[in-house]
Amino acid sequence: MTSLTPSMGTFEQPVEAIRVPVDYNDAIVRKFIVAALFWSIAAFLAGIWIAAELTYPSLNFGEYINFGRLRPLHTSAGIFAFGGNALIGTSFWVVQRTGRAKLFGGTILPDFIFWGYNFFIINAALGYLLGATQGREYAEPEWYLDIWLTIVWVSYLIVFVGTLMRRQEPHIYVANWFYLAFIITIAMLHVANNVAIPVAWYSSKSYSYFAGVQDALLEWWYGHNAVGFFLTAGFLGMMYYFIPKAAERPIYSYRLSIIHFWALIFLYIWAGPHHLHWTALPDWAQTLGMVFSIMLWMPSWGGMINGLMTLSGAWDKLRTDPGLRFSVTAVGFYGMSTFEGPVMSIRQVNALSHYTDWTIGHVHSGVLGWVAFICYGSIYWLVPRLWHVKALYSQKLVSWHYWIATLGIVFYITSMWVAGIMEGLMWRAFDRLGFLQYSFIESVVAVHPFYVIRLLGGVLFLTGGLIMIFNIWKTVAQGSTSQTNARLAVVGA
Repeated sequence: MTSLTPSMGTFEQPVEAIRVPVDYNDAIVRKFIVAALFWSIAAFLAGIWIAAELTYPSLNFGEYINFGRLRPLHTSAGIFAFGGNALIGTSFWVVQRTGRAKLFGGTILPDFIFWGYNFFIINAALGYLLGATQGREYAEPEWYLDIWLTIVWVSYLIVFVGTLMRRQEPHIYVANWFYLAFIITIAMLHVANNVAIPVAWYSSKSYSYFAGVQDALLEWWYGHNAVGFFLTAGFLGMMYYFIPKAAERPIYSYRLSIIHFWALIFLYIWAGPHHLHWTALPDWAQTLGMVFSIMLWMPSWGGMINGLMTLSGAWDKLRTDPGLRFSVTAVGFYGMSTFEGPVMSIRQVNALSHYTDWTIGHVHSGVLGWVAFICYGSIYWLVPRLWHVKALYSQKLVSWHYWIATLGIVFYITSMWVAGIMEGLMWRAFDRLGFLQYSFIESVVAVHPFYVIRLLGGVLFLTGGLIMIFNIWKTVAQGSTSQTNARLAVVGA
């Protein structure tokens, strides 16, 4: 049931169209969801291949598919292609429903955002493979693609804010605040991090405006806040909408969601320097990043508690709704990752974990367990409503997807935790004469079995993704067949 009781200036549960029907623009949401599913498979395939290259170095053949070029492609395909399309698509669904207003910009501007964003993704991917990038940590694309993405992103902001301004509900539902923070902050990060001077207008080459430790600080201000606002704030918008809708319960505490939002927004922006422990960055800046990272633990767990407690009185739905199971498990991974991150930001812990595979395990527990799982739960809820069918083709396939993908994550992160701690201990072990006890190649040989396990985990996660694609394809086909039969029945009558 939808709660219409105002609490702290907004509604406790997403409000659907309950009075005058609104002609929502769902066609654009369908496009983004399909693109997200396509890019998810591309990202997983690239990830499996580079995991295989690390496990079996002989696979690093050819100029265009070596680890150095495929790694940024995998990262961008997973975060910006899969995650980005899912975020934009779900935000368009949420802002229309919670405001009872059709998407601003007609069909032209939203379509421009879809095609423009995915045009950028394709060109960035080609740039990675061809080696035509600015060469920073995230291997940013050419400067003119940065300008193109800025235009697309500003258009996205205009559509989202324009829809909010024409809303028929007096209050802005909390999920929209998280989406809005994601949109605005990513725009700021993108522009500041990609300030560059082109060598010539007809050249793809450019010089970064910053250099040295200043450039490193700016890069990790961007890098960590891309985690904070792209991979956290945006997907929290999903959590605050789709978990209450799937559970058919209001948010456990709207007041807690307000504290969660403002504390997260204020604290995250300062945490980037913890990526530069034990470097030339001044100690005070490293300590600042560490302190704010530890403080982030509290609002993050407040959000986790809010998401989990929303299921109060509805826990039985986890037995019958495997899609909701994805979303709730995602919140658990969110809590785990946002505890592990602050721990790893402590300088003494970071001395052990930095540059090891422990960091890789931490990143993937967040990206696979939190980001991918909340996307899966949201998409499984959305698809029947977007394509106007009664239910998914097979709930049993959703369960298979859940357990296979969860097993894949467990294999992945546990193998990387063990490998990372082993590497950290081996690299700092000294014999009684004060010499390093192990050579670097000995640590590489020691972690090889765990690389094999990591590769298996990736294959399992990809398998789950393919099961999802098949299930959704059959669901959409089922809806198309039903609509065709209905039209034939009308014609026959």
